[in-house]
Amino acid sequence: MTNQPAGLAPPQPDSPCPCGSGQTFAACCEPIIAGQRPAANAELLMRSRFTAHAIRHARHLHRTYLSTAHLPYVEEPETSSPVVWTRLVIHAHDAGPNPDTAYVDFSAYYQAEGGEQVMHEKSEFKQVNGTWYFVRPVRQGPAPVKSTHPKVGRNSPCPCGSGKKYKHCCLAKA
Repeated sequence: MTNQPAGLAPPQPDSPCPCGSGQTFAACCEPIIAGQRPAANAELLMRSRFTAHAIRHARHLHRTYLSTAHLPYVEEPETSSPVVWTRLVIHAHDAGPNPDTAYVDFSAYYQAEGGEQVMHEKSEFKQVNGTWYFVRPVRQGPAPVKSTHPKVGRNSPCPCGSGKKYKHCCLAKA
């Protein structure tokens, strides 16, 4: 693999892939990062982008981000304290409103001074001419919790058991 920053060795081809897929690096993210094959879907692109972050392969991140993919790549200097990414957990890979849009909900873990931290995000991906690209994060943090209880109507009996209508009991207290 090329374009590695000095002092950072890429994973060995037969070592586990940093994305946590359970496959070897050579069978999983290496061919996508090296440009030998395109990601077959948004989840595989997400996995390769996480691995590129972990091994600091900025060229892959540049060419797989829709806003920069068709611009010339310019090498940027390394930051003084790069993030050490440790693992990736994919929660969901959902189709979008059309076949060329998909969403990946994931948690990316990294090392910080206080131990392992997590970044939870849902990201949008688009397929353009057969190639998947990262577009944007659509949500930071876990998905909102949805109530499983039916909504109480104003004229429904109050759930507290008073026998009054909800609007004359607990709604009025809220």
